[in-house]
Amino acid sequence: MTGVRPPKLQPGDTLAFYSPSSPATAFAPNRTRRAVKFLESKGYRVVAGDLTGHNDHYRSGSIQARADELNALIRNPDVRCIMSTIGGANSSSLLPYIDYEAIRKDPKIFIGYSDVTAILLGIYAQTGLTTFYGPALTASFGELPPLVDDTFASFQSLTHVIQPSVTYSPPSHWSEEFVDWETQDRPKSLLVNQWQWLGEGTHCGRLIGGNLNTMSAIWGSPYMPSIKQGDVLLIEDSLKDIATVERLFALLKINGVFDKVSAVLLGKHELFKDGGTGRTPLTVLQEVLAGQPLPIVNGFDSCHTHPMLTVPIGCQVEVCFDTQRVSLKEPAVQ
Repeated sequence: MTGVRPPKLQPGDTLAFYSPSSPATAFAPNRTRRAVKFLESKGYRVVAGDLTGHNDHYRSGSIQARADELNALIRNPDVRCIMSTIGGANSSSLLPYIDYEAIRKDPKIFIGYSDVTAILLGIYAQTGLTTFYGPALTASFGELPPLVDDTFASFQSLTHVIQPSVTYSPPSHWSEEFVDWETQDRPKSLLVNQWQWLGEGTHCGRLIGGNLNTMSAIWGSPYMPSIKQGDVLLIEDSLKDIATVERLFALLKINGVFDKVSAVLLGKHELFKDGGTGRTPLTVLQEVLAGQPLPIVNGFDSCHTHPMLTVPIGCQVEVCFDTQRVSLKEPAVQ
């Protein structure tokens, strides 16, 4: 399948948001409003999906209603970017009902993270369109400065400018502090940031991946892109216990993924539950690898922590361990 790039965003373009799983606009209306105002202040026309404010317990609406909300935005020629409000657990239910033909006819930017990995990978697998693992409306742009500003800067650099090469650098600070979304009135506490480089040489390949727990729900389906030799694999998770993380890493091991990929970008794991072991997701991964050589960048900031870097699924990236650089080697938009 030939890769397709969506058109870059222009000043004043329409950005629409939708709720494919968890009803964030219902349980976090204040944070959602703050996010909308933030993006409007950046010059966007922001349009709400039909399920905004709706709440069907653990989800925003029925499977059909959620698919209809997304398809209405896909078919709207004025909408140039479609952003999820948050993740959840059930975005994969929409995959058989998405209008992929409409996406082929009118490519646009699709962006989100976490459970929305299913939709991003599904669209890429079905259409060849580059999608973006990056911020979600309520979860990301409802955050306060300075973290929200760093998240927006990365989003803007990837979606507004046709750049032949982009180098990713660790944000100076990051946070995983839990603060109640509806009462938050102060910036989160900051930690000094760094990435850990475990490997050598330079590795080039197609960027693929996202939230690993979500990928496990679509594994082996037509909506999960096949892992190719030389791919660079992005994997991250949030709020998981150590037993679940071991199981997820073992999924990749027993399916031969680590035999194919040239490098792994391991995202920070928000509020990891180590079960009293003192271990980290990295040490769990190393145990699963059992000595198998695999270059790893540990602590990559395209994940559930703040700020979040935006990365394009399906584009070629270069990971150089000697110079400690992660670089996008082709434009993500056209």
